[in-house]
Amino acid sequence: MKVNVEKIEKNLIKLDIEVDADRASQEYSKACRKIGENINIPGFRKGKAPVPVIEKYVGEDRIKREALDRMLPSIIADAVSEHQFELVTEPSISSFKFELGEPVTINVNLELKPEVKLNNYKGLEVEVSKFEHPENAIDKELQMLAQRFSVMQPIIDRPTVNTDVVFIDFIGTVGGEPIKGGTARNHQLDLANSNFIPGFAEQLIDKTIGSDFSIKVTFPDNYHDENLKGKEAEFQVKINEIKEKNIPEINDELAQKVGPFKTIEELKKDILTYLEKTAETENKNRAQKAVLDTVVDQADIEVPDSMTNKEAKVLMEEVQGKMKQQGVSWEQVLDSQGHENIWKNLREEALKRIKNSLVFGEIAKAEKIKVTEEQFSDKIKELSIMYNTDEKSVINQISKNSDLVYSLTQQILGNNITEFLVENNVVKYIEDTSS
Repeated sequence: MKVNVEKIEKNLIKLDIEVDADRASQEYSKACRKIGENINIPGFRKGKAPVPVIEKYVGEDRIKREALDRMLPSIIADAVSEHQFELVTEPSISSFKFELGEPVTINVNLELKPEVKLNNYKGLEVEVSKFEHPENAIDKELQMLAQRFSVMQPIIDRPTVNTDVVFIDFIGTVGGEPIKGGTARNHQLDLANSNFIPGFAEQLIDKTIGSDFSIKVTFPDNYHDENLKGKEAEFQVKINEIKEKNIPEINDELAQKVGPFKTIEELKKDILTYLEKTAETENKNRAQKAVLDTVVDQADIEVPDSMTNKEAKVLMEEVQGKMKQQGVSWEQVLDSQGHENIWKNLREEALKRIKNSLVFGEIAKAEKIKVTEEQFSDKIKELSIMYNTDEKSVINQISKNSDLVYSLTQQILGNNITEFLVENNVVKYIEDTSS
């Protein structure tokens, strides 16, 4: 057998393979017998028909294809291993010539992972916007806790005010046509914290129970549904119920309702600890993202479209799965956001994932970063706690799924590389001026 490697483009390789006539003939005979064992030919017991009969019944082309399918995996695997090729997609046969008694020639195209030139990935100075809670963060947390323990009291003797919760029926139209998802019955709406279209909640103030009226609002120009952006809509609304929120005072009594606290001061200390931890976690995440983004930007990578499209399709399947779990129709998502916008966003995210993965792979090789047995054991312990089971059960489960083992290993490796990058680059926190 002879294998000649020819570079066609930057990431495309062609293998010119020649298989000697004897091996080709043997593989043809094996393929013929295999096919014969799985088909029923009139006048013969299964697997007992002679080769000429099988050839006539299924055709030589099918037998040749079966023979190629038997030969090619090991041939290509040997070539890939010998040249240390890293493939993006499955190998594809571009052409072949298979005549019995003659050497078989096969042309196979291989698409390779793009080359990565890391450039600078250590000793960089990276600026990160420092996250800090506002000065009144504790007060805000206390107010939210008080809201959680509020009691709603029905109101029957006055119109609505901007702090009420109302229960409404509504029907929305644009140009006289019903809005998809723009109808509801007895919908609960907090007038002080509405996430409806701007201007909707405000027009429900000073209304009484049972009142039936229409309001007009304009969808924002940045609204997620392309068909509704900037459009004026009319809603027919009916007030079914009005409720007033009785919010408890922020005192020792509230603290005792919230948890194992005797005084409001104990609760405030607990909130402060929580805020400090969340700020620390947020700043760690910001630092990791900023360093990784900088390192990836420094690298030279040309990602082929086929690789991006393949990853984008995987992402689309993930999104569709999540939508299904949430009871959201994928067709509705396409209608509201548009197929082009969705595909563009998926491709951008796919390209980012691919670049990150490629850069991580190169850094792991360059710095010999690996996953240790201890780290994998720690991950098993973490999963056993998460799922409230013993470690042996977790090991039994993941041992049955090689993809899951690979995924866990990649997670740990990714964490190792991320920590390496943060440790080997300088993170400079600056004041966050975005707010």
